[in-house]
Amino acid sequence: MTNQVYTKRSRALVRRETTAAYLFLLPSLFFFVVFVIYPMIMCIYTSFFDSTMGREDIFIGFTNYVNLFQDEIFLGALKNTTIIVVVSVPAVCAFSLWVASVIYDMKGAACSAFRCIFYLPVVTGSVAVTVVWKWMYNNYYGILNYVGTKTGILDTNINWLGDSRFALWCIILILFTTSVGQPIVLYVSALGNVDNSLVEAAQVDGATRFQLFWKIKWPQIMPTTLYILVITTINSFQCFALIQLLTSGGPQHSTDTIMYYIYYMAFTLYKYGYANAMGVILAIIIAVLSAIQFKLAQSNT
Repeated sequence: MTNQVYTKRSRALVRRETTAAYLFLLPSLFFFVVFVIYPMIMCIYTSFFDSTMGREDIFIGFTNYVNLFQDEIFLGALKNTTIIVVVSVPAVCAFSLWVASVIYDMKGAACSAFRCIFYLPVVTGSVAVTVVWKWMYNNYYGILNYVGTKTGILDTNINWLGDSRFALWCIILILFTTSVGQPIVLYVSALGNVDNSLVEAAQVDGATRFQLFWKIKWPQIMPTTLYILVITTINSFQCFALIQLLTSGGPQHSTDTIMYYIYYMAFTLYKYGYANAMGVILAIIIAVLSAIQFKLAQSNT
């Protein structure tokens, strides 16, 4: 009889705790459903319509998706986005790991100072960062042209953002400098959580620095690496502010990205159905790449 009473009380306690937990989650859950789930569903739904401001939506099925892959501007934006991801993601991860490995061995004050320096562009407003880089890239009085011409590296000033040969790479450079701060901080923290007993045992056995890193440290920081890969990939695919503030997709669509083209179609031409179709394609690409990264990371652990 006592056990039955105790079981009933335990179940009642679990129900009360579960109810309280859901009540605490309810405000966040409400905003998540209203501002995330519902827009996602509407994005997918509207992508099957010819949805344009000023008239009723017309159901057209998969026509928007078919037109996307016949749109040379979209294909160019997809190519530019792919270049940004393929170049920036490995570069950010490799550079961040190298810098973190160097500053981790420094004394506390020096390590903190370098972490602050590298993290500063992350917390600085994108507009402020863009204004500084726009001045540096200026083809008349920019510091890059000034130093290049004074040292003899450049014969004449280069219109960095106005030349299709250089514009996209200039965007990638800015994206790189603003993306390494968080991975460096995360890698320094991950290296601090490596089991030192394994490192010391490997050193006693005569392991080299490379063997210590590859066999001992790398497997233990793999979860951090996976997080950095996924986040950096998503941020690279969603590159928009730099394009909007510096080039507006020019010159000759050489810096168009999928995110900027979505913005252009939705808020300049008001073709919401077409823009939402691009958004669905972008979400699918990001989801597939993230799944591949998870599989590769799991196979290496």
